[in-house]
Amino acid sequence: MRMVDPSIHTDHLPPIKAARLRQGFVSIFAIAFCFVIPHYAQLTIFIYPIVVLVITWLLLKYFYKENFTNLLFSFKRFEFKAAWIGIAAAILLSCFFQFVWGPFIDKILPSGKIDYSDFSGIRGNISNYIITLLLALVVGGFYEEIIFHGFIFTRFEKMFRGKNKLALSLVLSNIIFGLYHCQMGIKEVLLAMIAGFAYHILILKFNRNLWYGLFFHACFDFIGITLIFLGYLS
Repeated sequence: MRMVDPSIHTDHLPPIKAARLRQGFVSIFAIAFCFVIPHYAQLTIFIYPIVVLVITWLLLKYFYKENFTNLLFSFKRFEFKAAWIGIAAAILLSCFFQFVWGPFIDKILPSGKIDYSDFSGIRGNISNYIITLLLALVVGGFYEEIIFHGFIFTRFEKMFRGKNKLALSLVLSNIIFGLYHCQMGIKEVLLAMIAGFAYHILILKFNRNLWYGLFFHACFDFIGITLIFLGYLS
């Protein structure tokens, strides 16, 4: 009978390696949870961010022994500079997508379209427009930045080792961020990946301060929503 090497079981791993393995499994499950719940749990946009944030907080507090500061977010790190830099960056990124990326990707994927049907109710409707702007700030800016560029990014950083862990974590977290927008079509997935990299690079540039990505993301969404409201995007 073939003998099984007991060293392959986590019970026989050194405590540090066993803890890393356990943390890695939990992190993969948590990342999948953050991706799947908004798409498949049949929860409204008012509910699923609360569910995901509460589960994230519980994991941070009781499993990782961390808090939201470890996700690059803290109210104490708020800077007014983050707001105006975020506005300027959002305008530049919008111009890039309109005048550079848009014409380029239309040649590569001429039949592809971004599905804006979820936003059809805001065209010419000022009350829906204002509500959608508030949702863009809370869900697009606050929730998505904390989850994707805070929680998911830092989980990958803890999972990887070596000098390339930052680059790998940056790439993977923004691929997931792009795929998170899959319901709007391949063009939106690619756009979201590029935008995600831009938000993330600004966060890292300013000492890993999530406020910069939050304002950048929210202002970029504000511009897109306003263009839909005015009928320039359909």
